[in-house]
Amino acid sequence: MIETRDVRKNFGALEVLKGVSLRLEKGEIAAIIGPSGSGKSTFLRCLNHLETIDRGRIDIEGENLVATDQAGACRYVRESEVRRICARMGMVFQHFNLFPHMTVLENVIEAPITVKGMRRADILPKAEALLNKVGLWDKRDSYPSHVSGGQKQRAAIARALAMEPDIMLFDEPTSALDPELTGEVLRTMRQLADERMTMLVVTHEMAFAREVANTVVFMDQGEIIESKPAVEFFKNPEHRRTRAFLESML
Repeated sequence: MIETRDVRKNFGALEVLKGVSLRLEKGEIAAIIGPSGSGKSTFLRCLNHLETIDRGRIDIEGENLVATDQAGACRYVRESEVRRICARMGMVFQHFNLFPHMTVLENVIEAPITVKGMRRADILPKAEALLNKVGLWDKRDSYPSHVSGGQKQRAAIARALAMEPDIMLFDEPTSALDPELTGEVLRTMRQLADERMTMLVVTHEMAFAREVANTVVFMDQGEIIESKPAVEFFKNPEHRRTRAFLESML
């Protein structure tokens, strides 16, 4: 579903990604963990073109998004193809990014109407079903300022799902929430995992990574240090940096 090879990204003189290669299979849930500043969120943003890479290759569902040519220059496919390929991925951000002037329901239906050109009458039943799925049916007419952080994040998940993505990307979806609200969001993500949604999740929630993810990827200083099946990762981490990180988190 996703394959990256030697992805590199600089911000000025700072090299944030130092040759990240990763493969995500259909139906797989991969958790990316690591200390703050290790490049996890930047990597996620590169996958859906919120950031451009400086070197490497990204393929989404077998189609090339960007590759490095023989001269060493990064070449993206044309803009219309970038939009089409990236539309296969839904993104859930750390800070919700809901439109404050729209109700929860309006937030969910906006992208299908604006981006896909769907009629309101056609998307409305699906949006209502999604809000029911994430436990927000009773909040559909509320504005973001009138719901909790956990409810905002579940609305953001419903909004992403309304575009019918094949892959869901989560960028630390619970880090901005109080601990008591984190469980609501994780339950929704576990439900998606049970439905075999392909997911790549940047997270500090070790319990989620251990219990839900198939694969755990540990990043540090812009590199993938270790990647293993979740059970093996937590039972027998090989690298000393991985062991030190887990000791600080568990």
